[in-house]
Amino acid sequence: MMQSHEVIWAIAVLTTACVIIRPFRVPEWIWAVAGALLLVVTGLMPVPLAVSGVLKGGDVYLFLTGMMLLSETARINGLFDWIATWAVNHAAGSTVKLFTLVYLAGIVVTTFMSNDATAVVLTPAVLAVATRAKADALPLLFACALIANAASFVLPVSNPANLVLYDGALPALGSWMRSFALPSLMAILATYLVLRLLERKHLRQACASQVEIVPLTVGGKAAFAGIVLTAVLLVTVSAFDSPLGLPTACAGLITALGVSALAKCSPLTLVRDISWGVLPLVAGLFVLVGAVDSTGLVAQIAHLLQDAAKAAPMAAAFGSGTLLAFITNVMNNLPAGLITSEAVAQAHVPRLVVDNLLIGVDLGPNLSVTGSLATILWLQVIRRGGEDVGFLQFLKIGAVAMPVALFAALGARLLIG
Repeated sequence: MMQSHEVIWAIAVLTTACVIIRPFRVPEWIWAVAGALLLVVTGLMPVPLAVSGVLKGGDVYLFLTGMMLLSETARINGLFDWIATWAVNHAAGSTVKLFTLVYLAGIVVTTFMSNDATAVVLTPAVLAVATRAKADALPLLFACALIANAASFVLPVSNPANLVLYDGALPALGSWMRSFALPSLMAILATYLVLRLLERKHLRQACASQVEIVPLTVGGKAAFAGIVLTAVLLVTVSAFDSPLGLPTACAGLITALGVSALAKCSPLTLVRDISWGVLPLVAGLFVLVGAVDSTGLVAQIAHLLQDAAKAAPMAAAFGSGTLLAFITNVMNNLPAGLITSEAVAQAHVPRLVVDNLLIGVDLGPNLSVTGSLATILWLQVIRRGGEDVGFLQFLKIGAVAMPVALFAALGARLLIG
């Protein structure tokens, strides 16, 4: 039995490493699916348990599908080009001002639509902004990637991982704001200042001060309305502690079909251009988490967490949040959040510990390019737009930005008590 557990852990570690490194430039989702299939074929994971793991991610699949439909609908109907024109003209030739506008937009999109939306909805707009402004795209793209995680605990809806971690026991909105308003503010400000400092050379470069205004088409206006209504819907649904997947998928589908009808174009074109590989990637990760859970690892983590919380609650909260933040970069924050959720449910630790664990899950992925699903989505979007960021290139930024923001946010949460 012990040998089989060791093999499961080895497969999980190897699969996660392949998702991060992408050997032979094979897409991440293929490695995740291959690892899950290997567990099943070798008999290390029974088929019913693997199917249960896949089905457990149903709400996440629906959520991502809705977001991708919204993003692609907006893109092909010129909404991103229109946003790009507005941003460039308001920056008035200042790359710093353009960077700040992008960062502020990231705060809004992440807060009300989730960090995944920042990756798939805002990032294409920022690519269009950089092109029209004739500006260096990387500082603007880094702003998208880092704010997607730094602002992802402003509201429960700001990150699907928030719903996963609390596992059906989400705090009321007022209680949530009391716990996370100050930590979120500290994380957002710290990330902005660090990124401004690290990218100061690039931000000194000039950019276009005025570009020709691109009229927003009927389809673009409808896509914008669909995104705004979806944001309102998600905030409302999250306030009632309900699953976000189905409402998001329905909103995305209705928007895609409605806009396609107004624009008199086939929705099939839209569907063909979506990067669907993210769905099997998530499914594979859910199976891997199920396999690791079957080894008894979660029970051991729960026991350690419970003992630490009893001995020194403040130290346990800060230490566990910090440790989890770095672990998310080893195994991605989605599986890390799932495992942590199971451990918290078994350990029955104080709210302070759970809150700091959530900060670690949400903010930790700013260290590396594969730390969160949102950052993986971001990477896919920028590659599609002709840009790329390597693991070490992202790490040079994240190694400074993440710890500074993390310690600021964790410290702020401890101050609240």
